[in-house]
Amino acid sequence: MSASLSSEQAQTFGDALYDARRTGVPIPAFTDELPDLRMEDGYAIQQHLVSRLLADGETICGYKLGLTSAPMQKLLGVDSPDFGPVFASTVYRDGAELPVDRFIAPRMEAEIAVILDRELSGPHCTPADAYSATRGLVASLEIVDSRIKDWKIKLADTVADLASNGAIALSSLVVPIDDFDPRLVGMVFSKNGEVIASGAGAAALGDPLAAVAWLANTLAPMGITLPAGSVIMTGALHAMVPVSPGDVFRADFDRLGPITIRMASE
Repeated sequence: MSASLSSEQAQTFGDALYDARRTGVPIPAFTDELPDLRMEDGYAIQQHLVSRLLADGETICGYKLGLTSAPMQKLLGVDSPDFGPVFASTVYRDGAELPVDRFIAPRMEAEIAVILDRELSGPHCTPADAYSATRGLVASLEIVDSRIKDWKIKLADTVADLASNGAIALSSLVVPIDDFDPRLVGMVFSKNGEVIASGAGAAALGDPLAAVAWLANTLAPMGITLPAGSVIMTGALHAMVPVSPGDVFRADFDRLGPITIRMASE
């Protein structure tokens, strides 16, 4: 990926995001200052931010994909997903209570997570390759968050900001995909007991395993291989939902079962 930003600019922007994550104070969109920033520039900023977080002791346990649905791609004027790392410190389990004040402007999404059983790499990875490398699927919720003020983001902004990653919650049930099609896995999403959205696996780039293959192929030019045990968040199955203190979110998936998290009251 060739960026138009200088390394010094990417470092400055990455440092600004690092500080926003540390202080909880959002920053203006980079595209307000430089409207022509591209996806490649966003990744250059992201790489600097990731290097600082790794130096702090964070560890990458997987990746999240964003912009995997056609409506979201159309909204931001792109024709491909984006990605960011998932850090082990941001992974929660089913039934967890998450502190709202850990985030700036959280939103919730229900997704299908893929757990790899063996290493997977590009550049010629196919959905069939991803299928054979998969241990199973997991019901999951993602808290997306933006360090960019008021979620006024363009593509380069969200890419730089770890694809707007906040935290994830995973069910403990890992379901092998021997006898069903991940594209057809249905999901019903509720907030405080009220059903507010639904979706199916096909919303994630047409097939959750196609999303995993896309990621493997996209990481390959960077020299990155997906190790066994990686968690891949394959993309939201519905529009993101605002989060308030005390909210309880639940997603019920066909085959995969439920996943629930509660946001702590202030």
